[in-house]
Amino acid sequence: MEHKKSYPGNPYPLGATWDGKGVNFAIHSENATKVELCLFDKNESNQENERISLKERAHDVWHAYIPDIMPGQLYGYRVYGPYEPENGHRFNPNKLLIDPYAKALNGTIEWDDSIFGYQIGHKKEDLSFSDSDSAPFIPKSVVIDENYNWEGDRQLKTPYHETIIYETHVKGFTRLNPDIPENLRGTYAGMSHPNSIDYLTKLGITAIELMPIHHFITDRHLYDNGLSNYWGYNTLGFFAPDVRYASSGTHGEQVVEFKDMVKALHKAGIEVILDVVYNHTCEGNHMGPTLSFRGIDNLGYYRVSDDKRYYMDFTGTGNTLNTSLRSALRLIMDSLRYWIQEMHIDGFRFDVASALARELHEVNMLSAFFDIIYQDPLISQSKLIAEPWDVGEGGYQVGKFPPGWTEWNGKYRDCMRDYWRGGESTLPEFANRFTGSSDLYLNNYRKPIASINFITAHDGFTLNDLVSYNKKHNEANGENNKDGLDDNRSWNCGEEGPSDDSMVQEWRKRQKRNFLTTLFLSQGVPMLLSGDEISRSQKGNNNAYCQDNEISWTDWKNADTDLLEFTRKLIHLRKKHPVFRRSKWFQGQPVKGEGPKDIEWFLPEGTEMQDEHWEHDNASSLAIFLNGQAVNLLGKKAEETKEAKDDSFYIIFNASHIPIKYKLPPENYGSHWKLLLDTSRDFLHEHENNSKVKDKIKVEGRSVVVLQHPLAASQ
Repeated sequence: MEHKKSYPGNPYPLGATWDGKGVNFAIHSENATKVELCLFDKNESNQENERISLKERAHDVWHAYIPDIMPGQLYGYRVYGPYEPENGHRFNPNKLLIDPYAKALNGTIEWDDSIFGYQIGHKKEDLSFSDSDSAPFIPKSVVIDENYNWEGDRQLKTPYHETIIYETHVKGFTRLNPDIPENLRGTYAGMSHPNSIDYLTKLGITAIELMPIHHFITDRHLYDNGLSNYWGYNTLGFFAPDVRYASSGTHGEQVVEFKDMVKALHKAGIEVILDVVYNHTCEGNHMGPTLSFRGIDNLGYYRVSDDKRYYMDFTGTGNTLNTSLRSALRLIMDSLRYWIQEMHIDGFRFDVASALARELHEVNMLSAFFDIIYQDPLISQSKLIAEPWDVGEGGYQVGKFPPGWTEWNGKYRDCMRDYWRGGESTLPEFANRFTGSSDLYLNNYRKPIASINFITAHDGFTLNDLVSYNKKHNEANGENNKDGLDDNRSWNCGEEGPSDDSMVQEWRKRQKRNFLTTLFLSQGVPMLLSGDEISRSQKGNNNAYCQDNEISWTDWKNADTDLLEFTRKLIHLRKKHPVFRRSKWFQGQPVKGEGPKDIEWFLPEGTEMQDEHWEHDNASSLAIFLNGQAVNLLGKKAEETKEAKDDSFYIIFNASHIPIKYKLPPENYGSHWKLLLDTSRDFLHEHENNSKVKDKIKVEGRSVVVLQHPLAASQ
């Protein structure tokens, strides 16, 4: 089935590139002996119309140019070579393979024994060879038209210290939203609908961090159990927006819809950050399916053990991409550049990022992966957020990523959870986390903005469940409640799960306000889990990765509107007052002469803490003075860098269960303190805001009180 017109074409760019007259196809495989391009009927996707041998090979790239092919063309590859699993080779031309550089896929895989390179049930397991054709069960790669009218759109480049991140899920955010047209719910178009954008802007969000939208698969064991991969950390296509989130079509329309979403969010001043999974692929361990990389060049993509039949697994998913190999490293870098250049993405959160820094076994922050990113003018200037751990030995790397990177600060999460549940929290630990974690980031010349602070994230309890459950309740996952973390650092406020007890309900409301207040008044970059602001619950499930249903979707019908309004006011407070979002470290020094320091720590008696308190006291009750006379801010440009002045604030934390009377500090710290916020109640109404606190204030158990000293009163 040779195509009548086939020309040598070019080895670059990789993938399928339409130039208006035809398509250049290019695919990398170092160890293949033959590569065939398979073209499928657009309307009958399982009908293979042509099979073309790619005879040209340059730099281990197989390539050809086919004229008269148009966008929407479906295609795949069959790659020949040795099938020697014991030597790391798993070529099998009976398996249709997805182009690693495909910009779109027209559907999802259908689980069938034929998509495995070996015979299922054979006594030799993966050493056996399957000759069944997998094409009917494999989604096809799609040729797309990359032309798009961006209308002048570009990356927003919001400074980190002005950033408010909202971690959300394309489907879950809108699937149950009655304000979104039904045909758009759960899609890119639903995410960018005016009602969605209006909600985010009123909340004060400056960046959404989307859980994986790279095309992914649902594992067979989930499929067989009637479940699905909801989170999406199982990538098949690193260039393709997942077709399941598209409302407009499957033959390239999903790419346009995604671009429309980004453009609309940018117009509203909201950045788009992608949660990306470059540490592994969906093909799993040696018993996994042959879908793309494994059949194209297994040794060119994966880390294999000394016995090359098996994979090295630092991710807990069965395999790890080998970033020390040129083909795997180029794939990642090309993918990142594509999402920046062609899709206008503002940044990336790298899942299990420590795995990307492994050379042979050890994590090496001087690895080629980081070197290339540091030198790349596009990638290095985007937001780069690391999940700084993997499951291998030495994989916990919080505070150890290079300059230019920010990190999910797991130590912040753990400290603040411990603090508000009444666990042991030392003063130095609490102080470090509240002020940006200088113990983690100062020594390598990073700023407080290196710390992405969060209380909850997609992995674990929601905020509502954090104050409602002591134990995980993951029975719906079908793993006998053995999956998910047991160390939740949660407190159910006296009763497990939903409660009709008014006192339990009141404690839970207060605890949610405590967590949110702590998060948004801490130095660093706050990240809010989608739905926490309206008390979204997963019914105690702390690992809802396979729950594509009401357990995971945002329940707009039962939204906690009081907490939503509280969160809006908190975010507004942070955005209005630069003292809460410094771009430089506190110095612990007086601002002027013998005057107050830029930050000071106080005891209930109104006296400054001394060295002995830092050495021996816990942090259950303390007060913090933030001096508005010394706020260092870094602007987008050098000329915008300034020494800003702001109101001063006195924040009192009381994590003990009993009320404590706090004496205010001496008058040189402030003489006109206004009560702004009390989490035992709420934000204060306007007439209460005018009341002044002169001497002492009662701080209820497990609550935060925020006092404000206007800048005008200091001048």
